[in-house]
Amino acid sequence: MVTIRQSELQTYIRSVPDFPKKGVVFRDITPLLSDRDAFRSAIEFFRQKYDNRGITKIVSVESRGFIFGSALAYAIDAGFIPVRKPNKLPARTISERYQLEYGTDALEMHTDALSEKDQVLVVDDLLATGGTILAACALVQRLKARIDGLAFLIELSFLGGRKRLSGYDIFSLITYDRE
Repeated sequence: MVTIRQSELQTYIRSVPDFPKKGVVFRDITPLLSDRDAFRSAIEFFRQKYDNRGITKIVSVESRGFIFGSALAYAIDAGFIPVRKPNKLPARTISERYQLEYGTDALEMHTDALSEKDQVLVVDDLLATGGTILAACALVQRLKARIDGLAFLIELSFLGGRKRLSGYDIFSLITYDRE
């Protein structure tokens, strides 16, 4: 049951100026997570959007994406697939490198996590520039699964991630148009 309107969810996000560095406003989701009604409502909004779409697996990137992805997987009766930083998964993996502001990083997924039979929703807490999610999508596609959409609690639209991810169906519960 939804007890908080979607338009009210933003009031549960704490803005922390100059974190992790000067000039950045960090959007802290911990107040939303700690409020059972706000957290339950966020998952319920996602469930309403994605239930009965045939999604078989939720793919999420560590670590905050796991919070929303696993809860949503439970809510829509789908499997949950973790995407992690290198050397964190115990079995055979595939890897995808991606660009950061100052260098590169990589994500990994188990080679047996998905198949061509899977319909996937990629879930994360935040869409900023889109690089991390683009790498996660590449992993999903390399395993020949179909991506149904991308879902985020927060979107920082001024950073251009949606444009970088054009071609995907993107849904965000909260959008910030400027820092």
